[in-house]
Amino acid sequence: MMMKMDVNAIIEKMETGEQDTILTALQSFNKEMNQCFTFSKEEEQDREHLGELVLRFLNRDLQPSCQLACLETIRILSRDKDCLHPFINHSAMSTLSRYAGIALADTATTADSQPVEGEGEEEADVYGELVKEASTPSENQDQEVIVEGLKSICNILLHNETGQVVAADLQLIKGVAERLKQCHDATWNHEVRFFDLRLTFLLTALRVDIRAQLSQELHGISLLGKQLDATLGLCWLDTLETARAGLEGIPHEDLPPLSRQQTELAMEILKILFNVTFDTTRRKVDEEEAAEYRHLGAILRHCLMSHADGEERTEEFHSHTVHLLSNLPLPCLDVLLMPKVQQGSIEYMGVNMDAVNMLLDFMEKKLDQGHKLKETLLPSLNLLTESARIHRETRKFLRSKVLPPLRDVKNRPEVGSALRNKLVRLMTHIDTDVKNCVAEFLFVLCKESVSRFIKYTGYGNAAGLLAARGLLRGGRDSGIYSEDEDTDTEEYKEAKAQINPITGVVEEEQPNPMEGMTEEQKEYEAMKLVDMFDKLSRTSLIQPMQLGMDGKMREMTPEDLRKLTHNPLFPPGEPPHSDSEDEA
Repeated sequence: MMMKMDVNAIIEKMETGEQDTILTALQSFNKEMNQCFTFSKEEEQDREHLGELVLRFLNRDLQPSCQLACLETIRILSRDKDCLHPFINHSAMSTLSRYAGIALADTATTADSQPVEGEGEEEADVYGELVKEASTPSENQDQEVIVEGLKSICNILLHNETGQVVAADLQLIKGVAERLKQCHDATWNHEVRFFDLRLTFLLTALRVDIRAQLSQELHGISLLGKQLDATLGLCWLDTLETARAGLEGIPHEDLPPLSRQQTELAMEILKILFNVTFDTTRRKVDEEEAAEYRHLGAILRHCLMSHADGEERTEEFHSHTVHLLSNLPLPCLDVLLMPKVQQGSIEYMGVNMDAVNMLLDFMEKKLDQGHKLKETLLPSLNLLTESARIHRETRKFLRSKVLPPLRDVKNRPEVGSALRNKLVRLMTHIDTDVKNCVAEFLFVLCKESVSRFIKYTGYGNAAGLLAARGLLRGGRDSGIYSEDEDTDTEEYKEAKAQINPITGVVEEEQPNPMEGMTEEQKEYEAMKLVDMFDKLSRTSLIQPMQLGMDGKMREMTPEDLRKLTHNPLFPPGEPPHSDSEDEA
């Protein structure tokens, strides 16, 4: 929404230096422009000049209402990414951070002593003589002022890289972290807490160095874990088992939904933690770090089992939770299975599967929605895959849900509404990442056994993963799995001999096209086919492939094709080799 206002009129009143006149002018500007998010090019210089005047005015000893009006004006002006020049120097950012209550004393002093880029002595403003008498904004506990300061800084960081550098120089993350430590202090209202978190999210999303600083120097995992704990109002029943304080013993499904404010704060914390833990799965963690992550994992399990105010909000909350769970070190995921089995819990092999079942339901919901599968489906699918790979009980539970004993041998694996059918359909999805992740999930549930994988998906659907793994000749990959009992149903055993391994179903018998041919005629037709392949490959219409000794596909060279043309397919008297049970 673009709105126009006479900025020059505001500038003229600013230059009078009278607080009451300036307050009235700024309040009028703020009211008129409050919903303005697009700005005209014509007034760029005027808006920049107004920003400079307002910043200088903030150095006076102002009444709270005037401080608030100035900061609201800066918030509005900082929405314009082309007019941020007055706000991205050390002095301006230091002023804003002091009003936001997050400036460190030493950095604030240093910043104030630095010359402001682009300002010379000839630009001494009308407020210069009053700077020495200015009050310290950090002492001001007016929370509306703090919030406006935080909003302005957030706008600047979002739109300008120089502002991000200055924020790092001023160590704003340390100031925010100090206030985040007061998570149990009722002094701070929801808006202060929310924009503290929003600023932390922007700093960690935009600056890798700040991400590392929060994680290591400021102990961000522990700090934000406590913040999340306090936000959700948790108590600890055991070392790694949580409950809602005052509602212990009540099943998760009967708990009241989290309030809108709780959900907003919790999601901001989850987003920051995602930034901070982004590289966790790529490196080893020591025992102390592992303990922190397991503690965090227990809180995330509670998030997964909690509901927000409304289905859409709950889904968004769970999405952030799943994304963060995917970042945790794999050995720490056992916390999802830690809680004791209680009445109403889903039990499997004596283990509480509530969280795993919730993840499975969430994954299926994302699959059914079919929207941006790479972004929405893969986090939960990858999380389930890795959990199944390292936890036997999780794998067996998921297999019972996704790949129950096979009874339907009449319909193709991709046909139907069962979860197995939906997943098999994605094994030929156009997005390589989607089809690879789905295939990996099903392969792990099959204990990486080729014969079992083909049994549930059909060789045609399985071929992509098998080719990539060098398993087209059959066998089993290198995963370590326990032995399972035979799960073949009577229906499957009876039809097994008639099942087409390519499609995975029993098909009607087709007439043999070579029936009545002599051996010479069969070989002639075979050689004719090879010759056709040779011609097509020479014109680059196709690229013939063959199965190498390593189980992977390789290109057929002209020499390979010539050998096939001049040699029989099978030596005399030698029948084609029949595959064993474990071979494709």
